[in-house]
Parts: sequence; structure tokens; C-alpha cells
Amino acid sequence: MSVTGIIMAAVIVGGTGLFIGVFLGIAGKKFAVEVDEREEAIMGVLPGNNCGGCGYAGCSGLAAAIVKGEAEVGGCPVGGAPVAAKIGEIMGQEAGEQVHQVAFVKCAGTCEKAKQDYEYHGVNDCIMVNMMQNGGPKSCNYGCLGEGSCVKACPFDAIHVIDGVAVVDKEACKACGKCIAACPKRLIELVPYDQKHLVQCSSKDKGKDVMKACSVGCIGCKMCEKVCQFDAVKVVDNIAYIDSEKCTNCGACAEKCPKKIIL
Repeated sequence: MSVTGIIMAAVIVGGTGLFIGVFLGIAGKKFAVEVDEREEAIMGVLPGNNCGGCGYAGCSGLAAAIVKGEAEVGGCPVGGAPVAAKIGEIMGQEAGEQVHQVAFVKCAGTCEKAKQDYEYHGVNDCIMVNMMQNGGPKSCNYGCLGEGSCVKACPFDAIHVIDGVAVVDKEACKACGKCIAACPKRLIELVPYDQKHLVQCSSKDKGKDVMKACSVGCIGCKMCEKVCQFDAVKVVDNIAYIDSEKCTNCGACAEKCPKKIIL
């Protein structure tokens, strides 16, 4: 190839590149989407975990929703009250009271305490096990399957299977709700961090059936309900529930429970 040909090729390539660069620059300015400065400021204070616990597709989605007024300033469960306060300042709003919540597993049926109808050998996944005969090998159809689907779902390493039952580390939990969505038995719920008394059982079976399946299951005897002076405990569908807003953490229900299933 001659020198003239090489120069011509270089000019054509360079000219094409210059044209594309100028075109993209003009197009970028013409079609640019303006971003609210508040949205960028909110992104700067959000944790950046992109866990989806807020209900949006990552932190950017939440920031945009807050600016549009579609989400509360305290919409980030990971950031909690400190982040809510900062976002409130950016938005010129009061963050309001933020209740620190953590996940809680409503089952105490460990390998020693809960009986099994058969042995399961297969994929270590709760959803898969839940599709097996009688909803899994445990005699209690409401019990934790212990295969760790919640553990895999947690982005904060805040939940682990110990002796066949998932246990939450309150200090590591960010209340993102990933474990709640992963549990096929619906055993996990968010509770106030400061709540000291919780019913660690989900069985709605009658007392005699519960005792056949688990040595620590709630038998719906209503002893906790009767002893509570604050109307905070109610037995519904054979299982005790504690209203965290009414509960004073006096401990009377836990003391009276014959199964010691109230933490």
C-alpha cells in the first residue's frame, strides 16, 4: 500500500471518529435527562447496599421515589433512623419516629425438640423440601425446614441455621425482608428490636397434635393471655400473639407459659 493510501485511510478513520464524537456529544446534551439535585444528595447518604428491602430496584430507585413524593423519607430499612434524619433534612421534612426492626424466626423446633416423620436427602433448599410429602420431614407442618434458603437470601450474613432452625443475629440484621420472602413456611417476621417477649412458634394445630410433633410448641392453653394485665397477648387459631404496642415487657406471660416458648 502506498503512503498516499495510508494517509487517506487515516484521514477517513479519524474523520469518522470525530464525526461520531461530535454527534454523540450533541445528542447527549439534547436528550439528557435532568436529575434533581436532591436525588443525588439522597443517593449520597443512602447505604448503597441495593438490597431491595425498600421495595424499589436499588438505592437509586428509592432516591427517585422520595424526591417524587412516592416514598417516605424513612423508606430505607437498612439506614434506619440516622439515614432517615439526613434525608429529611435534604427534603425539608420531619423524618418522624423510626422503629428499629429486626427479623424474627417463629420456631424453636430444633433437631432435639421437633420430631421427624422421615429423613430427607436431596437439594438443600427449603422451597424444594416444602414440596415433599407433608410439607417436609418435620412432624410439625409449620416448623422451620432448616435448609437455609433464608441464609442464602440474606445479604448481611445476619441469619444462620443452628441445630436445624434458622436464628437471626439481631445486631447484624438490617430488616431488609429478604429472608421473609425466601421462607416458604412464612415463619419470619419483622419485630421491634427492643421487643423482649416473642412467641417462638407458628403452629396452628390443636394442643394435643402440637405435643406429638414438638416438645416446645405453643399448645394454645391461653395461660399467657389470662395472666397479661395489659391485654397484649391473644390466642388466635391455637397460637399466642403478642401485640408489641401494648406489651410492657413485664415477663408475666413468659413466666406462666408451660412450654417456655415465649422468649
